[in-house]
Amino acid sequence: MHGSPTQGNRDGPISRVTRRSRYSPAVHGTVPRVAGVSRSPSRVSARRPAARARWRGLIPVLALALAFATLISGCASFPDSGPKQWRDKVEGGGPLAAPPRIPDQPPDSDQPPPPPAPPGQGAGPNGCVDPDPQVVATCLSPLSAVAVLPDAQSALVAERATGRILRVQKGKDPEVVATVPVDAGGGGLIGLVLSPSYQEDQLLYAYAASGGDHRVLRIAPGDPPVPILTGIPATPGNDSGALGVGRDGALLVATGADSPNPAPGSLAGKVLRIDAFGRPFKDNPDPHSPIYTSGLRAPAGMCTATDTGTAWVTDHLADRDVLQRIVPSHVGDPSWTWPDRPGVAGCIAPPGAIVVAERGASSLYLLHTTAPGAFTGTPRTLLTGAYGRLGPAALAPDGLLWLGTTNKGAGGPVVSSDDRALRIQPPSAGGGGGPD
Repeated sequence: MHGSPTQGNRDGPISRVTRRSRYSPAVHGTVPRVAGVSRSPSRVSARRPAARARWRGLIPVLALALAFATLISGCASFPDSGPKQWRDKVEGGGPLAAPPRIPDQPPDSDQPPPPPAPPGQGAGPNGCVDPDPQVVATCLSPLSAVAVLPDAQSALVAERATGRILRVQKGKDPEVVATVPVDAGGGGLIGLVLSPSYQEDQLLYAYAASGGDHRVLRIAPGDPPVPILTGIPATPGNDSGALGVGRDGALLVATGADSPNPAPGSLAGKVLRIDAFGRPFKDNPDPHSPIYTSGLRAPAGMCTATDTGTAWVTDHLADRDVLQRIVPSHVGDPSWTWPDRPGVAGCIAPPGAIVVAERGASSLYLLHTTAPGAFTGTPRTLLTGAYGRLGPAALAPDGLLWLGTTNKGAGGPVVSSDDRALRIQPPSAGGGGGPD
C-alpha cells in the first residue's frame, strides 16, 4: 500500500478560494487552510498594520512546512501486508540474547544447508574466562553427564575421571555438591540423573565404576553415596554406559558388554529398569529381574521423548553407530545407523525431534520424528567444530539444550577454557519433512 497526497474536494475550501481570487503560490498553494477562510477584501485590508506584518512573517514558515509535508506525502511508501518471518527472542538482552540456533525444520529445497555461523565469534577464551555467551562453566574435567535443575538456570554436571558433581550457573563459580568414589580406569563417573521426584526428595542417582564392578548409587544432600544396585560387570578399558529416567518414573541403566552375546541373565549389554531403591520395576518382563532390554554393546547416551514417552539409547557396534528404541526383551533392528561411526554420545528428544551429540565428529545430529520409531525429512549436522567433542546432553524445563564437552585428553584441539558446560537454543517442534 502506497501513500499519496490527499486531493482537495472540488467543492471544498481550496476550490472556493480559487474561484474568489487570482491564484497566488505564496498564499493559496502553501497555506490552503489559512487562505481558505473566506473574508471580504475590505475586512482583510482593515486589519492593523502590525497584524499584516505578522501574517507576512508567518507565510514563509508555513510555506516551508507545507512543502516538506508534500514531499513526505508524495514519497512515503507503506509495504504490502504479507507473510513475515517471526523469531523468538531468547531471554531478551541476557547472556542468551543471540545463541547459535538449531534451525527449525525448513521448507523443501534442493540446496544444501548453509553451515551454521561459528558461535562466540570475536575474542577467544583467555584462561578460564570464555566470552562466548553460550558457555556456562569452564575449566572443568571432561564431562560425562548433565542434569538440569528445575530452575532451568543451573545444572549439575559430572566429571568422569574425578567423580565430582558440580553445580554450574552462568556468572557463578562451579560448586562441588558431591564426590563419588570412582575407578577412573574402569569408566569413572558414567551417568547422573535427578530423582523422578527431585523437587520433593532432592535425591540424585549416579552410575559409576568402582574397583570391581559398575553400580548405581543414590545421593542425598550432605550424605555419602549409597549403592542401590551393584554387580554390573565392568568392561575393561571401556567407559560405556548411560543413565536415564522413563516417563513412568523408572530409572533406566544402559550397560556395556565385552562380547556381542553376553549371557541372558548377565547384567552386561542390557537396559536395566529399576525403582528408586534398586529393585526391579513393577512391570519388567521378568518381575524378579531388573533386565528390561538386551542387545546393547557400548551404549553412550539415553533420552526419553517428551511427547511420546519413547526411550532411546545411542550405541556403538563393531562396525557402526546406532540409535536404538528401548523396548521390552530385545532392541531389535536399529532405528538409525551411522556407518561412518561419528562417535554418538548423549541425546535429547524434544517434541518432533531427536538430537544426538557426536564426540568424534564434534557436532550435533538432528533427526525429525513423526511417530515412535519413524523419521521424516533430511537429517542435519549442526555446530560442527564449534565447541569440539560433544558428549552429554540434557533438555532443560525451559526448552534450552545443555551440553558438556570432552576435549581434554582426547587428542583434538583444546582451548584454554576446556572443558565446558554449554546452554544453547534447541530445535523447536514442527511437522513436515524437507531438507534445508
